[in-house]
Amino acid sequence: MGNGDLESWGSTKNRGAPPPPPPASYHASSSPYNTESSDKQWTSWLVPMIVVANVAMFLVVMIVNDCPKNHNSSLEGDCVAKFLGRLSFQPLKENPLFGPSASTLEKLGALEWSKVVNGHQAWRLISCIWLHAGVVHLLANMLSLVFIGIRLEQQFGFIRVGVLYMLAGIGGSILSALFITSNISVGASGALFGLLGAMLSELLTNWTIYANKAAALFTLVIIILVNLAVGMLPHVDNFAHIGGFLTGFLLGFVLLIRPQFSWQERRHLPAEARSKSKYTVHQYVFWIISMILLIAGFTVGLVMVFKGENGNDHCSWCHYLSCVPTSKWRCDNR
Repeated sequence: MGNGDLESWGSTKNRGAPPPPPPASYHASSSPYNTESSDKQWTSWLVPMIVVANVAMFLVVMIVNDCPKNHNSSLEGDCVAKFLGRLSFQPLKENPLFGPSASTLEKLGALEWSKVVNGHQAWRLISCIWLHAGVVHLLANMLSLVFIGIRLEQQFGFIRVGVLYMLAGIGGSILSALFITSNISVGASGALFGLLGAMLSELLTNWTIYANKAAALFTLVIIILVNLAVGMLPHVDNFAHIGGFLTGFLLGFVLLIRPQFSWQERRHLPAEARSKSKYTVHQYVFWIISMILLIAGFTVGLVMVFKGENGNDHCSWCHYLSCVPTSKWRCDNR
């Protein structure tokens, strides 16, 4: 990749952030996501803490990077915002996202296939989720996390959303490690796409308690398809997006299941009868199938990664899921 390629500096894959869904995703009466239940709302504190942790980690990365001390200005130009001292950014030709060098990210835990496989550094599957390529990358991901995550945490609590966020991030890292073997990858968008996937499966499994179901489903599907399509642009790690989305989609059936109300049959009954809830057969079916697929997917994926297998050898067309070459750009996803 050329040094001036957007988001590819130092052969780094940037996990782009998904734009947030409509702000009034739940509870507002005008929203297509309006539920017909009166579940209590939790106080959101985990998502803000994740944002703080990501910002703090970025500051640590920039301090370690120390551009004025470690950068050779004769090669790529001067550091950007030198008045920040150790926090100044790499030259824009090297990193157009206002951030550190690729070597710094690699040293601090970026996902790199050779180090995971040959160096037995499995911890990179987790550490890469907490690293960002620059200020632009960090802001995009954290704004998306605030819009998506706080609403989910208010509905389902910090435990379920925290587990969902981490497992979706790891799922994205596993798929990325299987198909992106020549570049490093950083970013939290695999976890963010997991939250989007969980929103979709939560809508499907808790279908009977939602009003305006068709509008809600249509809105979510459009948001997801647009974001996955954007991920097919060059130098964006769409495999992390897809892996995170699929993991979150399955986890939504497992973690975000809620008691159902037979509103069509009971809406005219007394309040005490109408409040009785139950899980439906389709919820149990989704739960069992999702658990089987999650266990199988993580097991097979991890085994393939640690055996050093390249997913592109088993799927000759899969690299097009992360980048579609055109006359305007070339792809380097393998």
